[in-house]
Amino acid sequence: MTTLTPSLIGPELAALGDFDAQACMNCGICTAICPLSTDVLPRRLMRYAALGMAERVRQEEEAVFSCLLCRSCEENCPAGVHITENVRLLRRWLLEHPRRLN
Repeated sequence: MTTLTPSLIGPELAALGDFDAQACMNCGICTAICPLSTDVLPRRLMRYAALGMAERVRQEEEAVFSCLLCRSCEENCPAGVHITENVRLLRRWLLEHPRRLN
């Protein structure tokens, strides 16, 4: 079961910088143009973070750190989402909030 808790990640990411994934229209252009789209799905990362799906973001840690930060997705985003900066903030968040080991 997946828990949606927008207030879970939102304030934490906002405290790190200007996180604007909520502006994502989920159109998929970022994913279509991403040179690593088979491994890094920007649209999915933005959606998980915007919805507060912390565990899903943690499960995508490899994708977050695999992003080339090439800005191809950002340059083609019709909503003007700062995807590259969002990925940087997700990296910081992941480093500051590591997955808990049982």
